[in-house]
Amino acid sequence: MSSLLEEGDLRHENNLVWLEDTDHLDYVRQALDKTPRRRGKPRYHRDGRMIGYTELDVHAEADPDSGLQRRRVFFLLPHDRDSDPHGVYEQGAPGEAIDPRTLAPRRVGEKTPRSQGATAIATASS
Repeated sequence: MSSLLEEGDLRHENNLVWLEDTDHLDYVRQALDKTPRRRGKPRYHRDGRMIGYTELDVHAEADPDSGLQRRRVFFLLPHDRDSDPHGVYEQGAPGEAIDPRTLAPRRVGEKTPRSQGATAIATASS
């Protein structure tokens, strides 16, 4: 789902909160989660760890059916490149993976050579 995000989905974001330093991460996964609040750390229900999340402005309206807000969460799973550099994502990356250096509020983020494992490919061919 998150690889299909559009900037319209993010129009009420006003802040990115990082729980970890992203300078050493080639990519993070992103997903839209439903949460009861606009701000603060949301609950996390996946394997792995939450790396960050977004906070919404006061104009963000809750879903009329559920009463929940849709917010982005950034995370990594145990088999991702940062924890398993020679594993399944030594080259390439999951569909929802984006380079954290390209993220900002209301910006989807981008895949880059770094997020896609180009550094691993360049190292292997050297």
